[in-house]
Amino acid sequence: MRRPVAVRVVGPVQWIFIPAGVTLAVTILLATPVELFGLHLPEPVIPMVLAFAWPLIRPSITAPLVLVVLGLLLDILTYGPLGLWGLVLLAIFAVVLASRSFLIGQDTAVLFAWYAACCSLAFLMAYVVASLFARNAPSILSLIGQVVPTLLLFPFANWMIERFEDGDVRFR
Repeated sequence: MRRPVAVRVVGPVQWIFIPAGVTLAVTILLATPVELFGLHLPEPVIPMVLAFAWPLIRPSITAPLVLVVLGLLLDILTYGPLGLWGLVLLAIFAVVLASRSFLIGQDTAVLFAWYAACCSLAFLMAYVVASLFARNAPSILSLIGQVVPTLLLFPFANWMIERFEDGDVRFR
């Protein structure tokens, strides 16, 4: 007689809403005007981790909607053009979703290369749109100061993918 196997089904609260809340809290925390030894806190685009990890975990309708909300809140916090980061995050979500069949099961080095490429695409889009809106190019040093901490967040995206990838066998 076969014993029933417990299947761990992960709902949207665990892999969408809790990470989105943590992302929002950390983004607000890092946006505070704190200065230590003449240096300000880094301001990475933390929702980029979610835009990369969510399409690899599971296709969903809720995830892009939450990304748009996080993008709009990021625009408000950074005093940027409203809708800029929402558009950028949706573009990254679409790129990763389109390449999902290739990326599932890949090595961490391949995922990091794709994450770096997605971050580069995202910041290029944001740089071009910000240049067009301001009619002046933003500082490259400020851009690098935002790209590098965002790239350093890859271990969190990789952890999310490894943790929730096998949460529901219906999407394998």
